[in-house]
Amino acid sequence: MGKVMFLIRYDIIPSRREEYLSLVKELKNIVKAEGLESYSVFQIRKKKNSFQEVYIFTDNDSYENFDDNSNERIDILMTKLSEMIQENSTEYSTLFEVNDQE
Repeated sequence: MGKVMFLIRYDIIPSRREEYLSLVKELKNIVKAEGLESYSVFQIRKKKNSFQEVYIFTDNDSYENFDDNSNERIDILMTKLSEMIQENSTEYSTLFEVNDQE
C-alpha cells in the first residue's frame, strides 16, 4: 500500500484565533514521528476560523503507529487545541494512496 493522508477539519472559537495560530506554529515545529512525511495546517478558503490539519505518512504502518509516539509537549498542545475547537465541528478523513501495484 502507498502513502496515507489523515485529515482533521474543524472550526475554532473566533475569540481564540490568535492563540490558536500561535499554538499551531509551535506544533508545526515539533510534530515529528517515524514515517510522518509532513504535517501542515491550512485555513479553509473564505472561512476565517475553519482549519484543516494534514498528516502525510509514508505507509499504513506509520499511520497506525503514530499515536504510539507520545510526546509530553505535543500532548499538552493538543489538549489546548481541543479547547479552542467549536463543538460538533470536527471531521476526520483517512485517505489511502492508490499505487500501480494494487
